[in-house]
Amino acid sequence: MMNKPKIGIIISTTRDTRNGSQIANWVHAIASKRTDMEFELLDLRDFPMPFFNELASNAYVPSKDPTAQQWQKKIGSLDGYIFVTAEYNNSIPAVLKNALDYAYVEWGRKPAAYVGYGSVGGARAIQHLKDICVELQMAPVRQAVHLQGADFYALMQGQKKVEEFEYLNPLAEQLLEQLAWWAKALKQARV
Repeated sequence: MMNKPKIGIIISTTRDTRNGSQIANWVHAIASKRTDMEFELLDLRDFPMPFFNELASNAYVPSKDPTAQQWQKKIGSLDGYIFVTAEYNNSIPAVLKNALDYAYVEWGRKPAAYVGYGSVGGARAIQHLKDICVELQMAPVRQAVHLQGADFYALMQGQKKVEEFEYLNPLAEQLLEQLAWWAKALKQARV
């Protein structure tokens, strides 16, 4: 039997006032109940890469920045990803785009799933992120989780915790089911 797929849950913002770590911890708590995959939280704060200024993508030229090299090694060690992302001006946070740009070969032929938050649940950011993931040769899963509207504002203002929004749990389970199928299939196909 093949090893369990290793999935990185990526906290895609670095702002001091972010909500991403609370949401990522909620995802991690639900995901960790599964026995068919292993999960690890990845915080972009732990990989403070400068704005991309390499000669070219690491698909063509090895990166020189040591933090970028650490990021690439970590991303390469995983079999799939769950991006926990805010929506900034109808798109993804700049720090996430930068992190995506610093790797190429490491992302390829692996599944990506999405948990978004913001006024419309991060829907526009997730759609943009899916397009980027396709370019990086990832396989986006269909199901996503969206924390939006009044619920998001209650979370942002500290009036509620994400665990209180129980309607999100079945959506997270569906996301994890789709991610598991793709992670196992693509892990086997990469052998």
